[in-house]
Amino acid sequence: MYRWTGVFPKEFKEQVLNAVFPPHCAICDRIVRAERRGICSACAKGLHFITQPSCLRCGRALSPGEKDAEYCADCMSHPHVYDRGFSVFSYPDVAESLYRFKYMGRQEYAAFYAEAFVRRHGKEIKSLCTDALIPVPLSAAKKRKRGYNQAEVFARQLAKRLDLPVRTDLIARVRDTKPQKRLDYYERRNNMKKAFILKKNDVSLKSVAIVDDIYTTGSTADEIASVFKSNGVRTVNVFTAAIGTDRT
Repeated sequence: MYRWTGVFPKEFKEQVLNAVFPPHCAICDRIVRAERRGICSACAKGLHFITQPSCLRCGRALSPGEKDAEYCADCMSHPHVYDRGFSVFSYPDVAESLYRFKYMGRQEYAAFYAEAFVRRHGKEIKSLCTDALIPVPLSAAKKRKRGYNQAEVFARQLAKRLDLPVRTDLIARVRDTKPQKRLDYYERRNNMKKAFILKKNDVSLKSVAIVDDIYTTGSTADEIASVFKSNGVRTVNVFTAAIGTDRT
């Protein structure tokens, strides 16, 4: 016989939440059954991970002309400060999904992105001996307007699956930069210069991973990596849900 303890079972709480706030497919946004793990069957069939061969620096899928190369043309032309990048999807495949995640409050999508990330890179990530996940900080104005930092939401979902701490106390954005998507490669680099400062130096950290929703040219990651490496961190990797195909 069940004896009331004053605490609802976890399964019951989940059933109530799913009934009141039904889960949506992280790709098309249609309502799905909870057991579908964040994606509908139609989208699951059409969605693909970034495949090999991929760039050993940024993680972008190599084009047919680059298939025998170790690095993509962008990384060959523009050396990076960070060490390695890991991503799951090509940006065009999930552009609408990421827009809803970033600007329309669909924070629940982060669980699907994180699950996909760990399925794709879990074994390799464990070998990196990462000490902490560092979400790219938003400016105070943007965070107030949006209500949340999508990079931090994604980082916390990754943290659950990778058993790693999320550190939001180490680095701050001190300039409200222009949106990167409107800028070319060199404008993006200039836009990010001196945009971040170290708030607190934790000398115990030797390897960290910067977490963001999208990787484009790597200018944001390089600027943050530069701050960390100039303060004693030896290895800085980059974890993102998607990576752009445009190398400009």
